[in-house]
Amino acid sequence: MLPTDTLQGVLTFVVAARAQSFTEAAERLGISKSAVGKAIARLEERLGTQLFHRSTRRISLTADGEAYFAACSTGLEEISAAERGLGPGDREPSGRLRVDMPVAFGRRVGAPLLFEIAQKYPALQLNITFSDHLVDPIEEGIDLLVRFGELKDTHGLVARLLTRQRWVICAAPSYLARAGEPKSLADLATHHCIVGHRRGQPLSWRVNLKGEKVRYAPPSTHQIGDGEVMITGAVAGIGLCQMPRALLEDDIKAGRLVEVLQEFEPEAVDVHAVWPKVSHLRPKVRYAVDELVKICQGWS
Repeated sequence: MLPTDTLQGVLTFVVAARAQSFTEAAERLGISKSAVGKAIARLEERLGTQLFHRSTRRISLTADGEAYFAACSTGLEEISAAERGLGPGDREPSGRLRVDMPVAFGRRVGAPLLFEIAQKYPALQLNITFSDHLVDPIEEGIDLLVRFGELKDTHGLVARLLTRQRWVICAAPSYLARAGEPKSLADLATHHCIVGHRRGQPLSWRVNLKGEKVRYAPPSTHQIGDGEVMITGAVAGIGLCQMPRALLEDDIKAGRLVEVLQEFEPEAVDVHAVWPKVSHLRPKVRYAVDELVKICQGWS
């Protein structure tokens, strides 16, 4: 970490370079011309190079001074931008916010939340996509992702844990009346199951087997590449499905779905908000993340 006097010297140097005068820099900083000269001299001594050409009437940057000024002014501008982003006066979201979310979560939770934000802040423009496959936000130009499960590669990204979410296996009462309620994983062999698929392959379920987290491949009777449609299928009575409980909450409370095989419920899964690492977090992203945190805290 740089000492305080060094940081003050950098600020004095940048102001003097912009003013092209120690006298003008002193007036802008509210210090004496002598103090400006001494601060610049200490900085040059520390760096081991001359930053200014000096004459009786004016100063000008040396080649080393030009290079140092470019780096310092950029750094100070980034600090200033970060402070503006943290301040209460710049909290209003504006501009285009590009968000990608899992399909069922996005349609049931994420999109309605973003619509509320857009109503409150008319300067905010939404671009929402839904995908259950992995997306590179940097390559795709996405401001914010929401993802369930373990994050394997976060290079160049920032992730914030929103919540930990239970995954449950459910079916409609009409299906259970027709096929019977499974009491063990072995019973699933005689049941119809609704599973997701990725790259043409059915996805396995997460289960807890004798205290260990394992992957279990149920019969892939219905393979559906859309989480919302999977829930719709379960409510329609075509089979069993496993989904985050928060997405099934309303259907469970209304009696449209019933939890089964609860003794095999796996360890809760992490839910993250993910965004590209930048010098400072833009208000539109920070606000969306803060609102997601609030709503996720209410999940069971």
